[in-house]
Amino acid sequence: MQFAQKNFHKKLLGKVGEDKAARYLKKQGYKIVERNYKNVFGEIDIIAKDGEYTVFIEVKTRSSDAFGAPSEAVDYYKRRKYVKVAQAYLASNCSLSCAARFDVIEIEDGKINHIIDAFSV
Repeated sequence: MQFAQKNFHKKLLGKVGEDKAARYLKKQGYKIVERNYKNVFGEIDIIAKDGEYTVFIEVKTRSSDAFGAPSEAVDYYKRRKYVKVAQAYLASNCSLSCAARFDVIEIEDGKINHIIDAFSV
């Protein structure tokens, strides 16, 4: 029972963080294109347009820094997965000349840190 509560709390915290990130992005002038986009390679939290860029955004929410900075959870293997998801999305939704980037939004104790162009292909 305790594991189910912990898992529910993590999912709820993540959902609240993604909602907060989407509101923040809209205020910054981004146009939200997709949320929780999934394909065979995985999932991306938010896909948005920022001018000419298609932006793939991973949102990491933490209630404390006990396990390090939220962005540290976006390791090499996760970045590789996000790139595959993004490539498949771009192949079916964008022309060959489409500019894209990967951002990470950290939310810790309610504070937002937007890391623009956090990693590249």
